[in-house]
Amino acid sequence: MVTSSLFYSTGPYIKWFLDKLGPEGLYRMLTGWEDKSAYAICTFAYSPGGENDEVLFFQGRTEGHIVSPRGTREFGWDCCFQPLGYEKTYAELPKEEKNKISHRSLALQELKKHFLSKEEKFSS
Repeated sequence: MVTSSLFYSTGPYIKWFLDKLGPEGLYRMLTGWEDKSAYAICTFAYSPGGENDEVLFFQGRTEGHIVSPRGTREFGWDCCFQPLGYEKTYAELPKEEKNKISHRSLALQELKKHFLSKEEKFSS
């Protein structure tokens, strides 16, 4: 998860931010900024395995905002990330709904599209 106000500083370090500050602390860090926009991003890399094969990247991104923590504390920063177009945080959404819009799900959909397009070429 990346916040615009912190100059994209959290990124892969979000786990350590949360370990030290908790979700409330992450939200409080942004009190000096009006812009509380953030995005969650997931990237999967795949290599077909050949010596000269390029590594392919499949990325999913969910735009949202950092909000005061709401919902369960079962999974990292879910309780303080509210996706755009939603009134609930990731933690408040039913798992089925979250899984439809999550950055991980979107990245996996891209990876799946890649393999399905390869499958179509083999069956043609």
